[in-house]
Amino acid sequence: MTSPSSAILREVFGYEAFRSPQQAIVEHVVAGGDALVLMPTGGGKSLCYQIPAIAREQQGQGVTVVVSPLIALMHDQVGALREAGVAAAFLNSTLDWEQAQEVERRLLRGEFTLLYAAPERVTTPRFLAQLDALHARGKLSLFAIDEAHCVSQWGHDFRPEYRALTVLHQRYSAVPRIALTATADALTRADIIERLQLEDARLFISSFDRPNIRYQIVEKKDATAQLLRFIEREHEGDAGIVYCQSRRKVEDIAQMLCEHGVNALPYHAGLDAGLRQTHQDRFLREEGVVMVATIAFGMGIDKPDVRFVAHLDMPKNIEGYYQETGRAGRDGLAADAWMVYGLQDVVNQARMIDESPAGEEFKRVMRGKLDALLSLAEAVDCRRVRLLGYFGERSTPCGNCDNCLTPPQVWDGTDAARKLLSTIYRVRQNSGIGFGAGHIMDIVRGKSTEKVAQFGHASLSTFGIGAAFSETQLRGVLRQLIATGALAVDAQAFNTLQLTEGSRAVLKGEQNVQLRESVTVPAARKSHRGGAGGKSARGSAAPASTALDAAGQSRFEALRAWRGEVAREHNLPAYVIFHDATLAAIAERAPATLADLQGVSGIGAAKLEKYGEEVLRVVN
Repeated sequence: MTSPSSAILREVFGYEAFRSPQQAIVEHVVAGGDALVLMPTGGGKSLCYQIPAIAREQQGQGVTVVVSPLIALMHDQVGALREAGVAAAFLNSTLDWEQAQEVERRLLRGEFTLLYAAPERVTTPRFLAQLDALHARGKLSLFAIDEAHCVSQWGHDFRPEYRALTVLHQRYSAVPRIALTATADALTRADIIERLQLEDARLFISSFDRPNIRYQIVEKKDATAQLLRFIEREHEGDAGIVYCQSRRKVEDIAQMLCEHGVNALPYHAGLDAGLRQTHQDRFLREEGVVMVATIAFGMGIDKPDVRFVAHLDMPKNIEGYYQETGRAGRDGLAADAWMVYGLQDVVNQARMIDESPAGEEFKRVMRGKLDALLSLAEAVDCRRVRLLGYFGERSTPCGNCDNCLTPPQVWDGTDAARKLLSTIYRVRQNSGIGFGAGHIMDIVRGKSTEKVAQFGHASLSTFGIGAAFSETQLRGVLRQLIATGALAVDAQAFNTLQLTEGSRAVLKGEQNVQLRESVTVPAARKSHRGGAGGKSARGSAAPASTALDAAGQSRFEALRAWRGEVAREHNLPAYVIFHDATLAAIAERAPATLADLQGVSGIGAAKLEKYGEEVLRVVN
């Protein structure tokens, strides 16, 4: 016998089967249990509370309140639910006073299955009074707290307003809660449980693996040229996100890409709010837009066909890296996570931690998280094994990261490391002060610079002892030493290099330093679209349609054009109407009747009724 939840999955959302472990989560929450769900981006988290919301509303238990931190996410999810025939609404700052009052009146009349609101609104006296009224009538069904990592000070996107959500349990203890996140290590999980009082909740942890994403981390040489080469060779015409640390860099990179024919837009908190919204809407609604952004952009972005995420600056930690790279390939098709990084990235991140006004315990945790990311970047073994290992998941080499596809050459940098550390020690003895990486490398390589002459460092016993090493090699050694804690950066003293307790083992020869050979040009790769060499022509077929024959491709493109028109009419992203995978399945099936459309993944009863005849017209 089909369960009510399975029936909702099929009839409302158009999917034949749950993905593991969605069904167990859904059944647990429908039965009134609390849950903490860790599921990777693109794993189907939203269904884990949307289906229970529908099921519990059908049982007469009232409305589900979804706490969501982003206006864009609310709009898209409510739009998608309405397209599927579900009564949903949002309360946020985009509504004027009259519109907001109308939503509140409809809420109290019990007209919604799901209501989305930001944490700041949920905890206001006005909103809590409305929840009180619903609760008194037994019409408050479920609380879903999305992006739950925001509650944790150890998370990568801490938002203090999430802390106030404890009021939901204190005030409505009998109403079940489900908290969901794509990114949380053990420390963050524990903080979420404590802060949201979810000690009795059932914990569901899915695999963090995103096997369709290829991870590639390369040494930063000329980041701008490297990015342009990466996009032109592997992602011409594709949608993508490029992350930069500073607002100025965002604007410079966006302009550079536009000058080279890439449809790129900037996004950062310094831009006018209206312009930010316009750029975000274009990214979501148009094909092949590249968003160049700070981390102000991205959380809650549901766009399924982002084919690459590139980092021109190193994130703060693995959680941030995983969350940001996870925005690629949500449709399950091949995508790239590409990053360049160098010694200056390491120095900058270490300095930001040291200069933070936070307490010493917080800084210690943040240094540990940065060390884990540096270890991932410097790794010579499988990136995915390292990445999953950070989240406590064991795995085997993936065959789909740069280290697996093109195993790096490794060289023994122990001798170079000892020479660098010895020089740092002697320079401080000689001058009484510390120096930065560039000057230390000049001494080791025997370069007679103005600064070397000024401080008399040509007389040091280590001057020129590393002349055989290139600057690139020595930079790699310094990165590795900082990554392993054998060297520190003193942000309070102009980013000078300092020996640590860990330096001793390297100096004594007790610890070896193994490094990857510097690689300038990435190895050739298999194309996402089945060809060789990795380059795709602008306007070529979408990845979802590559298996179609010529007639199928023609139907697919006609369906995409039709979908674009419908999306513009409804002011929604195209994927909210139908995903590419659904259009490809329709194009392959070439349906002649409405019955032929039944069972196509992504077509529920409401969409079949709303669009079925039009789809048949376009196909035929």
